[in-house]
Amino acid sequence: MPAPALRALLDRSPALRAHLTPSAAPKPQNRYGEAEVALAAGHVGEARLPGTFVDYDLSPRVYELSVAQTILRVHTRVADLYSDPMDQVEQQLRLTVHALRERQEHELVNNREFGLLHNADLRQRVHTRSGPPTPDDLDELLSRRRKTHCLLAHPLAIAAFGRECNARGLYPAVTEVQGGRVIAWRGVPLLPCDKIPVSGRGLTSIMAMRLGQDDQGVIGLRRTGLSDEREPGLSVRFTGISDQAIISYLVTAYHSAAVLVPDALGLLESVEVG
Repeated sequence: MPAPALRALLDRSPALRAHLTPSAAPKPQNRYGEAEVALAAGHVGEARLPGTFVDYDLSPRVYELSVAQTILRVHTRVADLYSDPMDQVEQQLRLTVHALRERQEHELVNNREFGLLHNADLRQRVHTRSGPPTPDDLDELLSRRRKTHCLLAHPLAIAAFGRECNARGLYPAVTEVQGGRVIAWRGVPLLPCDKIPVSGRGLTSIMAMRLGQDDQGVIGLRRTGLSDEREPGLSVRFTGISDQAIISYLVTAYHSAAVLVPDALGLLESVEVG
């Protein structure tokens, strides 16, 4: 952007100008983006020890739980006549909950507010060297964090990575995750996730995550203890019977996700799937 155009834009937007203006005294940070704690090590004698305190955010981000809802309608005739040997109402509720969980997974990845693809720190975003995902690209992605529990990629991206490994004569290891066998790279399982989009140009992303609150990783947020709770964070409420003898159930799921520290989530972007 030309400098005069940038200055004109900053004059029209004080918020943007304040965001781009560097602070007079930036707080020291470590390489993980966390507030630095001053320490002394290796000293002898009566050295003066540094004084420090653990910094915290005075205005932390507030995550509001997102909601996914639908209303299941079942005719009373179905509930009365088709409940043996299989309860049709129960089966329709099961399929509705399954569809709601699928939508919830899509939101956790793609939502503009809390989705993982939109909340990765800029310093944790890596671009591929040549287009297809190579072992070198995944090595660089893994090196950006202290610990990586899993890699998430679209099945087409996993296939593209397999082709790159075959071209180099490499054979990724196989590990077991929840009873299934998946390929792994550097001991980190590479899990398929069809919720990660593939653009019309054949480009996608690969996510690397550290999980859990104990490791300051990526955590899921949900509300438990709901009225008529069927599963954790999901409730099924009977809302009545209409004049047409239609039974209605309100199915609701609350969900969100949080990245506790910047290096808990990384992205390999501009991944060509071929």
